[in-house]
Amino acid sequence: MFQVRHPEWAAQATIYEVNLRQFTPEGTFRAFEAHLPRLAAMGVSIVWLMPIHPIGQVGRKGTLGSQYAVRDYFAVNPEFGTLDDLRHLVQTAHGLGLRVLLDWVANHTSWDNALVTEHPDWFQHDASGNLLPPVPDWTDVVALDYRQPALRRYMTDALLYWLRAADLDGYRCDVAGLVPTDFWDAARPELDAVKPVFMLAEWDELYPSGGLSWEDFNPDTRLLEKAFDMSFGLRLHYLLDRVAEGHEPLHAIDEYLAAERAKYPPSVYLMHFTSNHDVNSWDGTEYERLGPLARPFAVLTVLLPGMPLVYSGQEAALNRRLQFFDHDPIDWQAYPLQDFYTRLLQLKRRHPALRNGDVTSHFRRLDCGPAQYAFLREQGPAAVLCAINTDAAEAALMLPEAAAGTWQDVFSGQQLLFATGEALLVPAHGWRVLERVVV
Repeated sequence: MFQVRHPEWAAQATIYEVNLRQFTPEGTFRAFEAHLPRLAAMGVSIVWLMPIHPIGQVGRKGTLGSQYAVRDYFAVNPEFGTLDDLRHLVQTAHGLGLRVLLDWVANHTSWDNALVTEHPDWFQHDASGNLLPPVPDWTDVVALDYRQPALRRYMTDALLYWLRAADLDGYRCDVAGLVPTDFWDAARPELDAVKPVFMLAEWDELYPSGGLSWEDFNPDTRLLEKAFDMSFGLRLHYLLDRVAEGHEPLHAIDEYLAAERAKYPPSVYLMHFTSNHDVNSWDGTEYERLGPLARPFAVLTVLLPGMPLVYSGQEAALNRRLQFFDHDPIDWQAYPLQDFYTRLLQLKRRHPALRNGDVTSHFRRLDCGPAQYAFLREQGPAAVLCAINTDAAEAALMLPEAAAGTWQDVFSGQQLLFATGEALLVPAHGWRVLERVVV
């Protein structure tokens, strides 16, 4: 079994996805940069910028096009600002202790990327010689052909360029499993030679991604063995959707966790979330999909084993699908869920029992009714108790002997003393998060 060697700073990290186009009315690097101190105070460790490159004109969707239709891998989209603006953003983030990942689209380009005419052999063609989109619905892009060694060199050089030009800390790689794993495996040491990087794969070997069916999906990419630090937790994400719809029982989370542990060694952790740019725009907001369970399930994505993701606007309780191909700024209001996420993410950041990929910590599932899900995460005497309730009525959770002792409620600040067999009340469609008081 392989072992993933993560950087130490990632052990208690949370990632935040930035939809730069929609983040501010200006939609620029400089305007977003003003939010960095707020995100750092919220407990964010990694900032993931959606693609920042010029966007193709040919086959463009909507007014502004998809940020994933890259026209030039070595340039900055002037819609967002300049290279100096990007450098300033990264420098400011680093000053706040944040890392910055750039979204990288290695699988396909826009139709009018210069590579199409300069290197037509670098692209996939059908039997008639026509260029192919990677997925039929992705009509604004054409698929690259990684059988070409020169393409591999070009793409690796482009990845190296942004590390040097903007001091980035790594990449979130779009549909990473559609690109041959040996490309990523060869590129990673070259990137690490410039600076140690963190690599996130948009892929999940437990669930299809990239618009693929189960029949076309490769569950054995081995992306995490050499090239990547983390991949998406798509299977858990869609499971939570199905639980909210009444199509799966809540305890199916146990089956998911067992499948994850059977697939991967303990050092592996996946990224968990209730929303991201694709989910929000195409599947719906967390309030559409999860209804009253939006916040309880957000608690799970932060406190279950794995690295949590927060998407642009979630701390504003954004209840609107953002336009994907047009400017559609987020209404931040007064950040109504800023405190909610801050309490969770700061707990994640500081608590030893919540470390990502820690083989010495212990996850203990607690007995409860079918409408509740509860667990303890323990590291020596330190522990966090999490319980959520999907029922429309308050629930009483009978605590085991392991939960006896003094606890502090992370949200109310109240101290609680429990004896064995006492009950913890969990509000309707609510949650309780307790931290053991260690003396």
